[in-house]
This record gives sequence, structure tokens and C-alpha cells, in this order.
Amino acid sequence: MPTKSISPTECRHLIESGGRMNILDVRTPAEFERVHALGAWPMPLEQMDSPVVASQLNRDEPLYVICQSGGRAAKACQRLEQIKVPNVYLIEGGMTAWEQAGLPVERGSRRVISLERQVRIVAGSLVLLGIALAWTVHRDFLAIPTLVGAGLVFAGVTDFCGMAKVLGKMPWNRT
Repeated sequence: MPTKSISPTECRHLIESGGRMNILDVRTPAEFERVHALGAWPMPLEQMDSPVVASQLNRDEPLYVICQSGGRAAKACQRLEQIKVPNVYLIEGGMTAWEQAGLPVERGSRRVISLERQVRIVAGSLVLLGIALAWTVHRDFLAIPTLVGAGLVFAGVTDFCGMAKVLGKMPWNRT
């Protein structure tokens, strides 16, 4: 069964008409703390455990799932549908689209770079480091940018990013 979705415009109409949005945010705790949809509750994707999730959900109301851009939320929707949670909706475009639409948010005082940007920073730094070491120390250091490139291709093809999993467990990404 394909995941149902809702656009930020539809979210705005639902909120303005007095509808209640039961929003599950599946980003890291640090991302959630930085900014989240008003009234959302956090459950990081990597911590979603079927029995725990199932016990915390009100199955009588629609559940709207959000992340930063939609990828993690789509995975969460699939997991929820597998455990037979009804009325699960993916919020299209994630928090990026939510904020661009001017929908209500809560902002925390902690400023952490998004997980996606952290991956780009680390990947780019490793590529530069590998090239610099290959030029100055030994050409075998070209293995570093090669492995990073292969990891990025793998992440793009499979939608699984090991570097994001590791970075998500770092202390600055936890509250």
C-alpha cells in the first residue's frame, strides 16, 4: 500500500479550519530541538521500535509524519504501515517545506547543523584530507576519497547512509 501524503498547503487548511494535527517528527533530537512543527512530538527514526511505537499511538486519529525533507519520514510511514497503523500521512517536503509555507513552529535555543549538512561536511572533509595526504605522504591515501565516493553512491542508490547513522549518535546530535 503506497504512503498517503499531505502538502503543507493542505496542512495550513487543516490547521486554519481548527483540525488537530497529530505530528510525529522522526528527525534527530538535536534537529527537533532546533526547530519543529508546533505540537509535534519526537521519535527519531533510528529509535522506532514497533511495539513501543504501537503502544504510544492514538489509532483513532490521523498521524502526520515529518522529517527534514521527506526521506526519513517516508521510511517511518512504511514502518508504521507494516505494523498496521491506520491513517498515516507523509508531510510532503518535511520541515523545509513546512517552514517555507509559514506554518507554526517552535524554536529551541540550541543551534545544531542538520544531519544532512553534517554528512556533506564530513564527506567533503574526508575527500580533501585523502587527496592532501595522497599528494604529500603516499598515493595509497587515495583510498579515502574513493571509499567516501563509493559510500555516497551506495547511499544514493539504497537510501541508507551509514555516515548519517554514525553522526546521529554523536553527542552534539543528542539532547
